[in-house]
Amino acid sequence: MRLLLDTNILLLFFEERLDRLDQARGDALNDAAADLHASVLSLWEITIKYRLGKLPLRPPLRELPGLLERMGLALLDIKAPHVLAEVEPLPPTRDPFDRLLLSQCLVENLRLITFDQALAAHPLAWRPA
Repeated sequence: MRLLLDTNILLLFFEERLDRLDQARGDALNDAAADLHASVLSLWEITIKYRLGKLPLRPPLRELPGLLERMGLALLDIKAPHVLAEVEPLPPTRDPFDRLLLSQCLVENLRLITFDQALAAHPLAWRPA
C-alpha cells in the first residue's frame, strides 16, 4: 500500500508519539509492505507554523529531512502535475495544503492517511480494510 502522510500524522513521527495512533492507522503505518511518503509540502506547512509560533517542535527544522530518511519515509517533491491536477470531488476544505496533498495522491497513486475528518472521507484517503 502506498501512503502519503498528512502533516498531522507526520508530526507524530517527528515527536515520537506514534502511540497516539489508533490501531488501524498504526497497523497500516507499521506494515512491512507499506510504501510511506511525506510531502515537502508538509515540511513547508510545519516550517510556517513553527516560525509563526503556532507549533512547538522538538527536532530542529534543519533535521527534518534526515529524520524522514532515517524513518524510511520517501520525500515527495512538489511537481507541476501535482499543482495542475484536478481533484474530484473537491474536498470540503479550502486549505491549499490539503488540496495539494490530495493532488499528489491522485498523480502519484497514493492514499492520504490523516486524522482530518474533512479529508478522511475523500475517495483519495486511506481507509482501514
